[in-house]
Order: sequence, then C-alpha cells, then structure tokens
Amino acid sequence: MNNVALACVVVLGLLLFGLGLSISVIRFREGTASGCKPDPANLLHKLVRAHANTAEYAPFLALLFLYLGARSPPTATVSLMVAATVCRCLLVVGLIAWPTMAKFNPLRFVGALGTYLTGVALCVSLLL
Repeated sequence: MNNVALACVVVLGLLLFGLGLSISVIRFREGTASGCKPDPANLLHKLVRAHANTAEYAPFLALLFLYLGARSPPTATVSLMVAATVCRCLLVVGLIAWPTMAKFNPLRFVGALGTYLTGVALCVSLLL
C-alpha cells in the first residue's frame, strides 16, 4: 500500500468525521435537535453543507485512493490523490471560513473544480 494514498484517506476520514463532530457540538450548544436555519451565513448551515458535500465525495475518492494505492501507483497518480485531498480541504474551508455561502469565493471554486478534475483523472487512471 502506498503510504501517501493511505495518508490521503486518513485526511478525508478526519475531514468527514471532524465535520460530523463539529455539527453535533454546535447542535448541543444551540439546543438544536435537527435541521438548521436556511441562512447561508449561519455556521451550523455551513457546517451541514460542508459535511454533506464531503460525504458525497470522500467515500468514492477514498475507494479510488485505496484501490490505486495498492497497485504501486506512478508518481502522477499519487500527485492526483494529493491534489484531490487538498481540493476537498479547500472546499470545506471555503464553505466554512467565508462570511456567507451566498457569495462567490475562490477557495470554494478551486476546491470544487479541482475535485471534479482530479476525480475524473483518477477514474481514467483505473483504465490505464
């Protein structure tokens, strides 16, 4: 198993479970059992969106990383894994750190676009 691929899976897992824990902590503090205000500037709303988005992409990326990482991947493939992981982190920071999700921000854009591009490239690398 490639150690970089494994480290990327660890980062994705920490991102997913860390966001889930953050949501639980905020819900406990606010006394909110479920749901959140549909306000794009509300921290709980931003955390829920970041967690949901991470839950959509992290599992398949982790699967790709583990499969490809178990097969002595070339440097280019490992670089794509690192780039995809960085993009997932950028997207989460872009969702949470900006004052509102209602306005464009570059971290969110780069994170999303990078996720799409690296994800497609990793899928193609399965065929090579």
